[in-house]
Order: sequence, then structure tokens, then C-alpha cells
Amino acid sequence: MSGTIAIVTGASRGLGAALARKLAGSARQLITVSRNSDAQTQRLAQASGCTHVHYAHDLSDMQHIEAAALGIFAQLDQTASQYLLINNAGSLGPVAQYDTLKDADAISRTFNLNVTSAMLLTTALLRATKTLAADVRVVNISSGAGRSPTAGWGVYCASKAALDMYTRVASLEAPHARLVSLAPGVIDTHMQETIRSGNIDDFPDLARFTTLNETGALRSPEAVAEAIVRYINSEHFASKALDDIRQYSQ
Repeated sequence: MSGTIAIVTGASRGLGAALARKLAGSARQLITVSRNSDAQTQRLAQASGCTHVHYAHDLSDMQHIEAAALGIFAQLDQTASQYLLINNAGSLGPVAQYDTLKDADAISRTFNLNVTSAMLLTTALLRATKTLAADVRVVNISSGAGRSPTAGWGVYCASKAALDMYTRVASLEAPHARLVSLAPGVIDTHMQETIRSGNIDDFPDLARFTTLNETGALRSPEAVAEAIVRYINSEHFASKALDDIRQYSQ
């Protein structure tokens, strides 16, 4: 047995792309899942001798979630020394307060992406590796929003809180693996652009996020990805079921 098989969802841009590119230089095999592929990840994988397989799926769609889980784990190489799943795919979802929050389809798709895809892919990995003599690690990318309520973010906060609790439950159920729900802090990604383009009536905290951008307080996806990979390979990994990368990357 040798090498790592790494799986990263939401890998076409932002933090997911940065994580995939980082792992392309060290993993034996890199599996990415997102609607679009990332040419830079493919080039880095080829240059380092890493086998890269991309699954083009929209993980806000239940049929795509099931297809991704079936496609990846029906043919998973069972000879690796380490299996790493990073459930990074996520969306802010509809931003609205109780009196205007009524788009059931948007709410459902957000929970599919933020929670259900992570649950089903984690389940598939844990089942596939249960009898293997391998190091199995799962990182669910969470958010401080799942641990502190924010007006207007009812859907996002609830989905990340659900992801946190699922991680804690799965940790109890699967002793052969180590799992963590990891908050990455504020990152300069497309999600931040979406936040700043919002309406203050829906999201009263808008000014704070505008200031974070204007003052250069947003960290780059590359810096956060580097900190996360370093954390994954450290003695601190999954020492707490709910953690925050900012505790290790100052």
C-alpha cells in the first residue's frame, strides 16, 4: 500500500480549486467533483505523476449526488495507504429573513449541496474503507455561520450547523476514520462577492463584509488551502470534531 487517494468536491474555483491544486502535487490519485473541471489542476497532476479523475456533477441535485457516489466508490482503488475526502462544495443559498424566505426549491438545493452531498459521499467512503488497513480522513468544510446566528442567513447557518452535527455523529459511528468539521474563516472567493452584492434589508451585516474586503482582511484561497493541508497532515487533525483553521494558521 502506498500513497494518498484524495477526493475534493467543489473543486473548480475558490477554496476547492486551491485545495485540489495543492493535493495534485502530493497525492497518488486526485478525484475532483464539480460542475466544471479545472485545467490548472489537471496540468499540475500530470506534472507530478498524480492520476487525476474528474466527475462533472451538480451536487445540488440529488440524482447527481447519487451518481457521483456510485461512480467514485464503485471503482475505488483499495490499495492506498490513505484516503482523504474533503467535502468543500457549498453555497450561501437564498439570503432572506423569515418574512421573505419562501423559495422552497432554492432552500432544498442549498441543503443538498451543503449537507446531503457531504453525508452521502462520506457514507460511501466510510463503507468502502471499513475493512481496509488504511488511514481514513474526512474534512467537512463548515463555517462560523453554523456556530453563530446571522440575520438573513437562516438557510446557510442552518445547513452548516447540520453539517457540524452530522460530523459529530459520524465520528461516533465510524471508529475506523477520523472526521472534522472545519471552519476556514473569511476567504476572498466568489461567495464573498455574492455577499457584498446583497441587500442590507435582507442582510443587515452587509457593511462588515464590505469593510473586510476594503481593508484586505480576506485571506486568499491559496493561503487557506495550504493551512488546511498542513493541518490534515498534523497531529492536531480531528483532535476536535468541530474546529477552525484559524487556530493553526496564524
